[in-house]
This record gives sequence, C-alpha cells and structure tokens, in this order.
Amino acid sequence: MDLSKRQQRIIEIVKADGPITGEQIADQLALTRATLRPDLAILTMAGFLDARPRVGYFYTGKTGSELLTEKIKRYKVHEFQQVPVAVNEKVSVYDAISTMFLEDVGTLFVVDENSCLVGVLSRKDLLRSSMGRQDLSSIPVPIIMTRMPNITVCRKNDLLVDVAHQLISKQIDGVPVVKDTENGLEVIGRITKTTMTKLLVELTMEDTI
Repeated sequence: MDLSKRQQRIIEIVKADGPITGEQIADQLALTRATLRPDLAILTMAGFLDARPRVGYFYTGKTGSELLTEKIKRYKVHEFQQVPVAVNEKVSVYDAISTMFLEDVGTLFVVDENSCLVGVLSRKDLLRSSMGRQDLSSIPVPIIMTRMPNITVCRKNDLLVDVAHQLISKQIDGVPVVKDTENGLEVIGRITKTTMTKLLVELTMEDTI
C-alpha cells in the first residue's frame, strides 16, 4: 500500500524509539492524539506496527511486500470461489460445447443427478472431440471427459495459494470446489486462473486507494 508522508514518518519514529505511546508520537509530530489516531489504526491493521495496551507501538520490521505475501498466504478458497458451471453426465458433447460458449468458461464440471462430480471437460477435450465428421449431438460427454482419480479438486477451507500451485503445475484452467456427501463429492464452486487474475487486480486496487 502507498503510505502518506506522515505515515512514513510515524514508522520512522516507532522504528527508532519504540515501544512508544501514541501521545509521544503525537508530541514529536506536533499533532493531537485525535489527529494521529486514523494513521496509527491504518498502520496497525496493515501490519507495519504492532500495538500493546499500556506499553505502546512497536515496529514489526516487515516490508510492504512481506506483508502482502503474508496476506495472500492466508486467503482461503471460500473467500474467492465462483459459482460452478456444470453439465449433467447425460448431455451430449454438442450441448457441452454450447454451454461452454454461452457461459464463457474454460472448464465444465460433469455431475450426476445428485450434483456430485463424475468428470471434468476442458476446452482441449471438446476441441479434440469436434475434429472429424462425427455427429457431436450423438456423443455423450462421459466418452471424452476426465474421470476420477485424475481430477484435481479442492475444498472451501483450503489455502488459495495451494490451489494456484495446482493450476500451474498441472496446467489446468480450473478446479472444482467440492464437499463430501453420502452420494459423493458435491460441486459447490470453482477456482480458475481468472480467479487469480481478479485477486491480483483487487490487491493492486487496494494499494492505490
């Protein structure tokens, strides 16, 4: 995040003289405690400073990039998961292609009548199936989909950064978010490469506010 000159000065003071009270910081800056309070709150919430009752403020020693890294590592899947785009296992390849086009996604999750995961369809899967002269409306999606145990899944409390590693290492566009049920793995969300891009944009916007 971009700090104001006064906030940068506060960090310098706490770094040099900490632990130090808010009143002592205000005296050095020739400001009232009330004027300084919002800046101290921002610096504490952002992680640059730490505050202890009846002791004062400490400098954490962490840079902006270190704080950002820590923040990203704490994010959970459920904070960023999107609505899943799924098709029933009984639909045709033609219907699956139509759904992918209309929903503008790169991955479709194939589910049974209980909304439980049975397969995954990627753009590459559908592209390969469309080559040739076969009638796509007569080909069921189970013939071309990826099945378990070759499907990468995640759960809502998984760390988002771990899912990002899976997307990169396995070169896939999306991962279904699932929960365990008596009928199987119910699909409740999705994490995609677009999710990660949106996160980076949000973090950038926060830093410019």
